[in-house]
Amino acid sequence: MPLRLRRLAAATLAAAALWPVLPPASAAEISGPYLAARAAVRAGDYRTAAQYFTRALVREPSNPMLLEGALAAQVGQGAVDAAIPVARRFVSLGGQSQAAHVVLLADQIVRGDFGQAIADLSAGRRAGPLIDGLTEAWGEVGLGRMSEALAAFDRLADAPGLRPFATFHKALALALVGDFEGADAALAAEPGGFRSTRRGAIAHAQVLSQIDRFDAARAALDAVFGDAPDAEIDALRAALDARQALPFTIVTSPRDGFAEGFHSLAAALEGDAPDDQALLYARMAQFLRPDHADAHLVAGSVLARMRQFDLAVEAFRLIPAASAAFVPAEMGRAQALLAAGRKDEATAVLRGLAATHANLVQVHVALGDMLRRQEDYAGAVAAYTAAIDRLGEPEPRFWSLWYSRAISHERLKDWDRAEPDFRKALELNPDEPQVLNYLGYSFLELGRNLPEAMDMIERAVAQRPDDGHIVDSLAWGLFLLGRYEEAVEPMERASLLMPVDPIVTDHLGDVYWAVGRQIEARFQWRRALSFEPEPDLADRIRRKLEVGLDAVRAAEGAPPLSARGQ
Repeated sequence: MPLRLRRLAAATLAAAALWPVLPPASAAEISGPYLAARAAVRAGDYRTAAQYFTRALVREPSNPMLLEGALAAQVGQGAVDAAIPVARRFVSLGGQSQAAHVVLLADQIVRGDFGQAIADLSAGRRAGPLIDGLTEAWGEVGLGRMSEALAAFDRLADAPGLRPFATFHKALALALVGDFEGADAALAAEPGGFRSTRRGAIAHAQVLSQIDRFDAARAALDAVFGDAPDAEIDALRAALDARQALPFTIVTSPRDGFAEGFHSLAAALEGDAPDDQALLYARMAQFLRPDHADAHLVAGSVLARMRQFDLAVEAFRLIPAASAAFVPAEMGRAQALLAAGRKDEATAVLRGLAATHANLVQVHVALGDMLRRQEDYAGAVAAYTAAIDRLGEPEPRFWSLWYSRAISHERLKDWDRAEPDFRKALELNPDEPQVLNYLGYSFLELGRNLPEAMDMIERAVAQRPDDGHIVDSLAWGLFLLGRYEEAVEPMERASLLMPVDPIVTDHLGDVYWAVGRQIEARFQWRRALSFEPEPDLADRIRRKLEVGLDAVRAAEGAPPLSARGQ
């Protein structure tokens, strides 16, 4: 969803807090399940919250706060069927909730009761400007009153910020009833907008193909997808090149139109509004159209951001292997599994994807990144190599592939392979500060190419003067070269930029020791220990505290500080 559409939605939609704010209550007034439900609400645990709210409702079935909490929990875990009777009871008791109104609307849509949905809207049941407008318009489509529907879409287009949504849905409604010329005119009237989204571009291509504008349909796809590999888009292009009309599948019924509206809103709100709002609309889209792969993607993404990893995995798994959304869904599922601590399962997902979609560079990159985070550097090298082998002619934007493989080689202590990869990354992107810093620092540690190393680090610092890691590299390079006094200022600056980093703090202690400020050095080493450094570094710091840096260096076979040019 383009950023402009996201901002329009966030700016014009009324707030729809999914979780109720429950007032404090004493233990004498509430039951154990109620307390447990509230704890689950605070933790954002939909599944557990639903269980405990349901238990509490057995004891207090007319408590509005319990009903609203149960409604939110059921929707959050995707049990819309279970949320419908809760919403009915809540509203019957006089409760006012945007989430309840949306759930009741979804129920009416499933039952085909479009007239009652419009009547309830007229009676004051509101769900926000966009959903209200789409309810009226798509409801009229469902009742077969196309003139009234088009007028409703036009009224919605006059609402501040909602023209892109109204125009797109008007086009979908026109295409649904076979008016493809009208649909094309509606889409053409709104430059950019939804035509720049995946579903919008596909819809426009389908519309254009129905009026025999095959070249224009192909251009609509190319404008959005370029030449990136995409099985679904490639199949559409092939059909268009063969002058075959594409069936209009984006919306096949008024119910689909409502689902598309909910998905449009969820996608627009994702990342620009509270997560529970985006999830509410994604869940409605899933409920109305269980085959809506993009709604499943939004739901999974939002749930993962909310740290509801098991529910995110379930949402991603709803997308079948034949769907164009399968690859991003599997990559999302792998990340959710990894975040949940299920590393082996996460890796297995990406390995399976790399086997079934071996031609996709991004799959091998994702696998390499995951293996590198798990310190399986040999596996990461293999994955990055598979990605590089599929690139063809290297482009500057792919510099990070060689950089990532170089790091993996370096961690395997295979410098003969690491250095060429670092240099290839710099060949593709000569001023990339990450590569300049890593390669320069590595040269310093190896005691090789020292003038070149310092030049690289100085160039990196010039680009990122507030990056503590890079400033630390500069200071540490000066220290390793024996330029101790010069190292003090940048090392102090690095420490200010990264005040709780054990390595930077340890380095600062060493620099202070080298210039004779031994009390301050010991203070910094003690601070470094408090930041929980890696065991090897912690042991070395303790030795320095016991016998001093000079004795530790002597035991390690390093030259005395004075011999380095103090």
